[in-house]
This record gives sequence, C-alpha cells and structure tokens, in this order.
Amino acid sequence: MLRIRLTDSPISRAGYWWATLVGFTWGFLWSTGPIAVRQGLIVFTGMPKWTFGRGGSCVGGCYLTERNAGDVVLGHEAVHRAQWRKYGMLFPLLYFASGFDPLRNRFEIEAGLEAGGYVGRGRPVRKPGTPR
Repeated sequence: MLRIRLTDSPISRAGYWWATLVGFTWGFLWSTGPIAVRQGLIVFTGMPKWTFGRGGSCVGGCYLTERNAGDVVLGHEAVHRAQWRKYGMLFPLLYFASGFDPLRNRFEIEAGLEAGGYVGRGRPVRKPGTPR
C-alpha cells in the first residue's frame, strides 16, 4: 500500500517554500522599512497594519510586521517557521482549527505565549478548557 506523508516530508517542505514565496512577495510589495534576515526568518518591517495579523504574521520563512521585531518575538516566530516546515500548507488549516484564542491555540502555546506577547511576565497562563 502506498503511504503518503503530509508532515515532515517533501510535500510539507514544498508547501513551506510556496508559503515563503508568497510571504516574500507580499513583504516585498508592502514593506517600507528595513528587510533583514534574523533568526532564520526574512523579516519585513514597515508593513501597513492591514497586511498582517495581530503584531505580525509568519508566512513560511517570512515575518511581516510594522515594527514588532525584537529578539524575543523573533524567537517566537522562528518556532512558527519550524511549524510551517513541518506541516507545509496544512499549517494554516491546522492553526485556524486550533482556534483564534492564542491562550488555547496549540501552535501559539508551543511557540511561547510570553514571547509572543500574549501574556505578561509572571501572569498566570490559563489552561486550555478553563473559563476566563
């Protein structure tokens, strides 16, 4: 029986590279700030706020933001880059299926809620499934 692996496979890596191309094109079109390679990410700053979500968005190996590009945040986004590499084009579907609440989204939890700016230092993190 032929078995096709969709994660951590040539298929997922092709999806990662496709997403990176899309992110690069989007960043190149809209970035008005410096573009740099940091922590394995192509970082596009000076992006208009409507071109990305929350404080910034990782698309493949690209990070798109207005100015939220500190080392801690980039560490968080580097985890998302690894998630893109593992899941390829399944990643956006899995991410959205995990929910829009970052405190319950398994991909944000894995990347680090504090590093992503979702919780402050010393602020307790609510466990998934518990009320606010």
